[in-house]
Amino acid sequence: MSEKSSDKENPYINNPLHGVGLKTVLEELVSHYGFDILYAYLNIKCFKINPSIAASAKFLKKTDWAREKVEVFYLYQYKNLPGVSSEQFKLPPRERIVPEHHKPGEPAKLSIEDGEKLQQKRANNAASRNSYTGERKGSSKAYNERRSAGHYKSRDNRFDGANDVNDDSDNVNPAPPKDPWGNFKPKK
Repeated sequence: MSEKSSDKENPYINNPLHGVGLKTVLEELVSHYGFDILYAYLNIKCFKINPSIAASAKFLKKTDWAREKVEVFYLYQYKNLPGVSSEQFKLPPRERIVPEHHKPGEPAKLSIEDGEKLQQKRANNAASRNSYTGERKGSSKAYNERRSAGHYKSRDNRFDGANDVNDDSDNVNPAPPKDPWGNFKPKK
């Protein structure tokens, strides 16, 4: 079997993650960057609180989103591959097909200061996104505000527009509505 035919059978052969275990990926990243830079750029607590290769590998094996975040960092920062197409971007990093002409380069030079700036930028973007949720009709933030203000009753006494909190009636807990099927008797 020629080398070209094996490439056609296995399109992932050019992916730097192909055949590399998670522990090996972590060892390479930690030896080059260290846990501080990994935490600064990825914001995953296993790199901050009592970091170790074994503990991080155990957490990342259980947590898909964190593992994919580390693998993306490995591909595009450590292996310094160019960005991918929108179709490939939707795939997990290990399933991405890297074109044959894309070769891994030198690892990117990263600093803790740049990582902290990146975290601050992400926090600001998240805060701006969260500030808009209160303005949208039906958002969870608006619901939680109405709920904490007492506009919704307990599960037994569901919200009823006629019995709003602003209602001045003395009837605090009205009787539940009658069940129209309560007196239903099947024909014999």
